[in-house]
Amino acid sequence: MSRTQRYQAALQKLGYRFEGMPKIGGDYVPVIQHADQVHVSGQIPRVNDSVVHPGRVGAEVSLADAQIAAQVSALRCLALLEAHLGSLERIRRLVRMNVFVQSASDFCQQSEVANAASAIFHQVLGEAGVHTRTSVGVYQLPKNAAVEIDLLAIAD
Repeated sequence: MSRTQRYQAALQKLGYRFEGMPKIGGDYVPVIQHADQVHVSGQIPRVNDSVVHPGRVGAEVSLADAQIAAQVSALRCLALLEAHLGSLERIRRLVRMNVFVQSASDFCQQSEVANAASAIFHQVLGEAGVHTRTSVGVYQLPKNAAVEIDLLAIAD
């Protein structure tokens, strides 16, 4: 199975589809490449015009729903990489992922939220999807998103 087929299967399993390019909410570029480094701007779990599972994790958003939000954010990152590179096959390695979790004051399972995104990258990209990461709790995120992910990849 190709990376694109695994990507499509992951989207289908979650029950989501992105229509066209993922929507970007500002005056910036979602992806920029310098030599073989490809930087993906922070991606919230937006599907078309709706944010999936908005709110504060540990308060109005459960751990399980935050993990779904992280998976959607990861899939948005992959959609942007595919659009920029022309193919997910050009990704040689994910290097770094940062995961920001809008957290209730007593929520301390940010790494468990991040695990869901890490699993998507490994599922779709295989060993090239294994990466370093940081997961942190924050007070607020754009559009009241539960999760935001940014990414650094190396590509051909």
